[in-house]
Amino acid sequence: MNDRTTVRILDHRTAEERDREFLPGMGRPWLLPFYDVFSRLAGVRALHDRAAALADVAPGESVLDVGCGTASLSLAVLRAQPDARVTGLDPDPAALRTAARKAARRRVPLTLVQGFADRLPTGDGSLDRIVSSLALHHVPDDGRVAFGREAFRALRPGGTVTIVDFGSSDVADGSAPGHEGGHGGVRGHGRLRGHGGPRGHGRGRSSVATNAHTARNLEGGLVRLLADAGFADAREVDHLEHRFGPITFVQATRP
Repeated sequence: MNDRTTVRILDHRTAEERDREFLPGMGRPWLLPFYDVFSRLAGVRALHDRAAALADVAPGESVLDVGCGTASLSLAVLRAQPDARVTGLDPDPAALRTAARKAARRRVPLTLVQGFADRLPTGDGSLDRIVSSLALHHVPDDGRVAFGREAFRALRPGGTVTIVDFGSSDVADGSAPGHEGGHGGVRGHGRLRGHGGPRGHGRGRSSVATNAHTARNLEGGLVRLLADAGFADAREVDHLEHRFGPITFVQATRP
């Protein structure tokens, strides 16, 4: 059984990474206190619970939440599987402090790491699951590619990565590579960068398509990202239409 009082924050950044820019959860640091309120009103908890269910974590398994922010997905994983060993990774120290307070109030064990998605704080083949929620669309193209490679490196054979984000599997012919029916710098690269609106999302599919951050996830963008990194069976496993735009749930297995 885990020590149910252990919450700690570690710093995984190199000296060079301390000046890297990143995008805070609601675009500007002063909006962070409203992030969880906004998420609650927007019904984001249901997305976290669905992602945790799809990850299907077993007792004792190690889980890394990439772009954890205030740890809402990490806590959803621990609700679904209290005996998981969960680590959250994010470049935003203020978000990590909020995450630590939330975990301490709930008396759940959680390790939090300040760092970036393109250099995961774990050894080769050391993770059972990687999860991420509404974060990867903020990662620059080179960081996204590096995240795919890092996820492949860090997972054990048979381990899975589960991502929920704005996006879709739709392509011109109505399918996506690897679709089987079914439906960091994280958030950028060290000093804060602005981003209009709550996490920069407009309303509806058209806003997602015209937003440079989220448009990369359309037409199977996340599926291709994982497939190109070497994952087997990369596919969209669920999707829904949220009021802020299409949401895709993508999963893949380390062969």
